[in-house]
Amino acid sequence: MNGSSQVLVLIGEKTKNLYCFVRWEMELALDLGLPIIAANLNGSRQQDASCPPIIRDECVVHVPFKMKAIKHALANWPSEFHRLSNAQRADGARSYGESTYRDLGL
Repeated sequence: MNGSSQVLVLIGEKTKNLYCFVRWEMELALDLGLPIIAANLNGSRQQDASCPPIIRDECVVHVPFKMKAIKHALANWPSEFHRLSNAQRADGARSYGESTYRDLGL
């Protein structure tokens, strides 16, 4: 992960209960200060009850599991994340607004 520029996590209904590797990978990504994109398999555009506790309320962008939304986040979230101050990152979970999804045709 040291050579990674961002992390994509697929969030399903059982992801929050996977404590071994999934939790370790997310914890490592947080420790390394990597931008994290949470793709919700249930189609949610924001953090919901399926979000694993390790990234709940962290500065992670939540998108639906849709190709266009994921591609948008992969292309934009890292630079958005790195522009945020530590105080802004402490504001917690992020999501894109309706206008972004309208522009993506979603």
